[in-house]
Amino acid sequence: MMEFLSTTTGACIFAVFCWWLGTGAILWLVRLPVSTFRWSMFFLSFLLGLSLWTTSISMRSHSVLNAYIGFVSVIAMWSWHEMAFLTGWLAGPRRVALEPGLNLNRRFGQSVMALLYHEVALLFNFGVLLAMQQGQPNHVALCTYALLWCMRLSAKLNLFFGVPQVGAQYLPAHLRYIGSYFKSGGISPFFFFTMALSCVVWSWMVWELHTGAVTISTGWVLLSALLGLAIIEHVLMVFALPLQRLWGWAMKRSPYAVHHSHRATDTDVMVVVSQTKQADPA
Repeated sequence: MMEFLSTTTGACIFAVFCWWLGTGAILWLVRLPVSTFRWSMFFLSFLLGLSLWTTSISMRSHSVLNAYIGFVSVIAMWSWHEMAFLTGWLAGPRRVALEPGLNLNRRFGQSVMALLYHEVALLFNFGVLLAMQQGQPNHVALCTYALLWCMRLSAKLNLFFGVPQVGAQYLPAHLRYIGSYFKSGGISPFFFFTMALSCVVWSWMVWELHTGAVTISTGWVLLSALLGLAIIEHVLMVFALPLQRLWGWAMKRSPYAVHHSHRATDTDVMVVVSQTKQADPA
């Protein structure tokens, strides 16, 4: 098994599997009744602590096993941040819809306040990893986290500046107000900039592997595959591709369920949106 995972194909398949399973697990957990959120966060908090320990182990030496340990550990701690945000436990001090008719600066300010706690937590986690990395030779975990953070920041900024497919329909009911901060419309110049930069970096990484300019390492392949998946996620902001079917098992329960005894209808969704828009923005 380890021989297969040492190959380029094995590492790519593993990265895709982690992306698919991690995304699906969060989609499934956030669609459970609200009463389960505390238990989900308790379990993921335990997993966060465990992942910090395993990350420190992975940093100590270069090996195929340590590359996988570091990669999986960061995926686990990233899942904690995703769940903390999607449950509404760690979002921002502003929990109402965006005020209409704002200029760019004020719109950006309100958007930051809607996500502030989440962003600070991500940066704090990165700082912890930086401190752990000092004097350690294996950088797979740190680079994995940095890549996830950069591409997630790119996605957030693209949602702010404007893309055709904002995905607000996938937000759970208690976070529907977040959709008001997204700008649905034409493709902004920022999207072309981020896509071009991402594709150039990904092409360079693949070229380095292909030409042998760098030693083919499992960590390098995992990072290349992860960046490729992040680029695909950016493409989904433009084209309405039915890739959500990949997580059909995780999306059977409606994310808009307000009561635990029934699945929310379109009317429920409209009521939630209406209440959000009518909320006092002060």
